[in-house]
Amino acid sequence: MAQPVARKTICVIDGQGGGIGSTIIKKIKELFGESVEIVALGTNAIATAQMLKSRANRGASGENAIVQTVPRADVVVGTLGIMLAHAMMGEVTPRMAEAVCGCGAVKLILPISQENVDVIGVSRDPLPHLVDTLVIDHLTPLIRAHP
Repeated sequence: MAQPVARKTICVIDGQGGGIGSTIIKKIKELFGESVEIVALGTNAIATAQMLKSRANRGASGENAIVQTVPRADVVVGTLGIMLAHAMMGEVTPRMAEAVCGCGAVKLILPISQENVDVIGVSRDPLPHLVDTLVIDHLTPLIRAHP
């Protein structure tokens, strides 16, 4: 008897109002529905609530939630700020950034930053185009690959 294939776990991390994370989750749900598990991890409760409204399967807020959850993820998705201590107006703590950078998950990072950081060699496409590239070109091959 064949074993059921485990769903990939995708952690979407966002802060402040959760708008970028919500946009990402909507696109993932549009393409994959319930074939993946999306965990919304907000640096604050407002961001988490917004991402849950976009149909994330589960959600949690704050430093400890992020530190404890990302090591179990298959994929971590967010903006450049989730890897920078003190980013998002201080919402990303050093422990959060360390957990994201140090976890074994594939990290799909949008080159968007409010931290006076320019990533050289990347386009400045609008957010919807970046999300399409992230989900269609980078996440889809990971989801469709055999575990």
